[in-house]
Amino acid sequence: MDRLYTIPEVGERLHHGRTRVYELIREGRLPSVVIGPRARRVRESDLAAFIASLDDDPTRRQRGDA
Repeated sequence: MDRLYTIPEVGERLHHGRTRVYELIREGRLPSVVIGPRARRVRESDLAAFIASLDDDPTRRQRGDA
């Protein structure tokens, strides 16, 4: 069973704020699950897949590119 990360934990892993994490979820780029009426979590495997997809994205600039 995957670990479930809170939104602030996901933000820490991605070095983004809570608002950006919610944007990624809303855009459908980062899957999440709803637990209860007000709690949302991200599966460890979904977070890992999202991070891996960033490495595969040819539109992202490499560090040092101007």
